[in-house]
Amino acid sequence: MNIKIKISRKPVEYSKAINYLEKRVKSIQKQKDDELLWICSHPDTYTAGVSSKNDEILDKNINIIKTNRGGKITWHGPGQKIFYFVINLAKRDRDIRKFVNIIEKTIIDTLKEYKISAFSDRKNIGIWVKKKNKILKIAAIGIKVKKWIAYHGFSVNIDNDLQQYEKIIPCGVKNKGVTNLMEIKKQNFKNFDNIIIRNFLENLKS
Repeated sequence: MNIKIKISRKPVEYSKAINYLEKRVKSIQKQKDDELLWICSHPDTYTAGVSSKNDEILDKNINIIKTNRGGKITWHGPGQKIFYFVINLAKRDRDIRKFVNIIEKTIIDTLKEYKISAFSDRKNIGIWVKKKNKILKIAAIGIKVKKWIAYHGFSVNIDNDLQQYEKIIPCGVKNKGVTNLMEIKKQNFKNFDNIIIRNFLENLKS
């Protein structure tokens, strides 16, 4: 299993990131490149997946980038970690649901190491936590599969500005909120990338 790990320390423009992923998909389809896990961040960006609706935009002044990933509208920006992947599911039973489970388990396992209890929800994709009897999203997942190559990725809120979500209905879910790790438990998350990488690679093997 050859998976290249790419880490970008400076914020990457969303459109440039997606172009890079699209090129990687094509090169993997032609068996010219390794699979990829890419860790980065974006400047303030709102993106809308294929199932998003206009009424999920509460502030009509924000700029929305339409994208071909699954899911609805979300925000990316400083204080949030983006984990992009390009993974060949043809090597892994061609099972999309199993791959989503791997992503969910990776995030949940990682948060568990920080003593944060999290869970998935089949009705509302993503990873959730409970705080003061409220259910809050801590991580978003968006995937596109093209000829059994899965790409796009997942994001985890570390210490981002939660007010950015007030301009939209995040992921189209009205009755739940959004939080970040520092709101749940103030601690050092400097090793977060390495733990995600380790858990993702281990879960892919299982």
